[in-house]
Amino acid sequence: MRPFFYLFLCFGWFLSFTAKAQQTTVIGYVTNATDDAPIEVATVYIDGTNRAVETDGNGFFQIRFEDDRDVVLVVTRIGFRETRITVSPRPGGQALRFDVELVPDNVDLEVVVRESRIDASDMIREDVEELKLLPSTTGNLESVLPHIALGTSGGTGGELSSQYNVRGGNYDENLVYVNDFQIYRPQLIRTGQQEGLSFPNLDLISNISFSSGGFQSKYGDKMSSVLDIKYKRPDSLAASVGISLLGASAHIEGSNRVGGDNYRKFRYLVGARYKTNAYLLGSLDTKGEYVPNFVDLQGYFTYDISRSLQVGLLGNFNQSIYKFTPVSRSTALGLIDFSLQLNSTFEGGEIDDFTTGMGGVSLTYLPDRKRNPFFLKLLASSYQARENERFDILSFYRLSQIETSLGSENAGEEVFVLGTGTQHQYVRDYLQSSVTNIEHRGGFEFQLDNKIDRTTSHFLEWSVKYQREENLDRLNEWERLDSAGYSLEYDDEVVQVKEVLKTKNDISSNRFTAFAQNTYSLMIPDQHEVKVTAGVRMNYWDLNNELVISPRAQVLYKPLNWKSDISFRMAGGYYAQPPFYRELRRLDGTINKDLRSQKSLHFVGGMTLDFQSRSRRSTKFRLITEAYYKQLWDLVSYDIDNVRIRYSGENDATGYVTGLDIRLNGEFVEGAESWINLSFLRAREALDGVQHEKIEEGGENRQEVKDVPRPTDQLMTLSMFFQDHFIRNENLKMHLNFTFGTGLPFGVPDNNIIIRNPFRFKAYHRVDIGFSALLYNRSWASRKPNHFLRWTKNTWVSLEVFNLLQVANVASNTWIKSIYNVQYAVKNFLTSRRINVRLRVDF
Repeated sequence: MRPFFYLFLCFGWFLSFTAKAQQTTVIGYVTNATDDAPIEVATVYIDGTNRAVETDGNGFFQIRFEDDRDVVLVVTRIGFRETRITVSPRPGGQALRFDVELVPDNVDLEVVVRESRIDASDMIREDVEELKLLPSTTGNLESVLPHIALGTSGGTGGELSSQYNVRGGNYDENLVYVNDFQIYRPQLIRTGQQEGLSFPNLDLISNISFSSGGFQSKYGDKMSSVLDIKYKRPDSLAASVGISLLGASAHIEGSNRVGGDNYRKFRYLVGARYKTNAYLLGSLDTKGEYVPNFVDLQGYFTYDISRSLQVGLLGNFNQSIYKFTPVSRSTALGLIDFSLQLNSTFEGGEIDDFTTGMGGVSLTYLPDRKRNPFFLKLLASSYQARENERFDILSFYRLSQIETSLGSENAGEEVFVLGTGTQHQYVRDYLQSSVTNIEHRGGFEFQLDNKIDRTTSHFLEWSVKYQREENLDRLNEWERLDSAGYSLEYDDEVVQVKEVLKTKNDISSNRFTAFAQNTYSLMIPDQHEVKVTAGVRMNYWDLNNELVISPRAQVLYKPLNWKSDISFRMAGGYYAQPPFYRELRRLDGTINKDLRSQKSLHFVGGMTLDFQSRSRRSTKFRLITEAYYKQLWDLVSYDIDNVRIRYSGENDATGYVTGLDIRLNGEFVEGAESWINLSFLRAREALDGVQHEKIEEGGENRQEVKDVPRPTDQLMTLSMFFQDHFIRNENLKMHLNFTFGTGLPFGVPDNNIIIRNPFRFKAYHRVDIGFSALLYNRSWASRKPNHFLRWTKNTWVSLEVFNLLQVANVASNTWIKSIYNVQYAVKNFLTSRRINVRLRVDF
């Protein structure tokens, strides 16, 4: 309890002077929807206030407002239909662009409002509402990232895992924030079957922002990506309930005014989720009793002390309990002319328990200033985790060659026994982790030379953070292999066991971080818009006494006088990733306290093009293209087994990653948003002091090479989330989730150094499809006043088919060794076809 005591003691000490502020700028053009002509002297105002502006001769407008809640922007002009736009505030004067196409009163067209999202110069921003009906086996937000985020793939865990790789990085290289609090995850999980519910709750999310590289200095010290999640700020009572064969969820949100002061408002957001994937796991090759139970509870509460001062509280409890009693396994492998069959029976079982809790408190202050607004903010949080893995599984296996000759009367029968034996795996691992921190953040906007023909601004941000990390680790693992009655490796005096780990580690450390960055914005109407963000981060860790300074920069350029709505982006910087506990631990379980940060240089260039459909002018599409190169050094080499990353614990590698990402999204079918992501990458590494070799075709000769594939080297990935509906009935929808990825590399255990990762899994491809029907919508109340679902806002029912094509994708290998000391890689397949039924009710 001491970390909590000191945490809130410090919070109370800072309470008297810490605060936040924000101002939002909205710009855009107002045009005639019939001929694209600019509309002059249209009135643009904030509903409920006296703040208003008029468009100029080019239809351009710019308006600012100070509020921490959503506002309604109204656009009016005599002879045109009024347009109302809901605008969410952005911190620090960041600009939003809304282009409005007004429709004349006598024309039967729809009003079109397009948001340019120019505030996200290095981030992709998305609303999650469209994603809630996506067929998903995990129910986690991270499962949909490969469809909407650049360069993102699901990795080896496939549909059972919510872990993701970004541009050749591994799962541990990704940052996740919820309302400015950094989120952590369990460290001992080794298979997708053990994974429960991740922190982000789709029912509570307002929007997400994602960067695949070259991100700003205000984000932390990782080498691959940032997922920045903002939870809702509810203004009215709402709730939802969801249930399916894979679990259930519920949430409630609302707000209440406290006392007679209109500025004092209490908001609450509470969600609960339950997941069980026993139904999915029943399709795996290994048969037995699967008892997974995963629970997540969280809440976000805010209280407006005044119009300028707000306090917030974020809390989470997450527990994943996985019990497994295997019974038997039968797996076929090989080719048409050489086929093998592995048959196994089991004794024993597995019990895993991953329990985490997180609590965070924030204080934000926004003074009501029209000029030079600033903000100050205090965040304090504590993350606690207790992870237990307990295995004691005895496997009795028989590996046989199967008759495959066409026309043979013995086809499919055993013709030769390659080996029989026993594999005994024993694990008793325990890890207790604690991360406690306190952070002060601030920002200040100032303008130097605003003129009629141009708008400029600077936004300076800074942060200072202290973090205490504690890890208590107990490892007790061993494995015994027995073939034909002989233990491997054989010894005539003692019984040999392999991969023995028996260590105790107790590590405590302090980490200090800080950043400062400035964003310069210049907008000249009818010419161009430029945004330049430059900053620097500092990170000091007292465990290895390493100080890291990381400069970063991003540039956005948007020409305003081109016919095409296009913008260009460049980003780069020095990105260092100080080790967390997992990277410190060597393969033998010992700790390397001298391990340095992994380092990379990012170079990113890209463009964003917004364009209209030729057949439907009201339909907008967005094409995003980015090319990148990352130079890597001081890497900690690792191997991946399913979703378990096994680090070497040494700075023993260098490497590089380069690639191209392309994303297209829009309404291919009117009223239904879809996304297509295509990525190409090459990720290579070289171990220090090792002359790598590759086996030439035929397997007889070896050739020296300067580098080898990284475990995440995946040449091409294609992800698509496509939606459709009936032509005359939008209440019946189809959701298609398609994923394809070329094979990931792997090597032979205990022999993966010189000839490293020479083999590849077969390509991963999977199709999930869902059909949804809207049973009731509140807009039907006048037509169906006695409908049996009239007490709901929306009610959807969905039928989902997972792995529609029943493809046998591979997660990892089980290595079987015969008495002749020959190893065979037996594939561990992922789930087969399953049908799911889902009901979602909104209140």
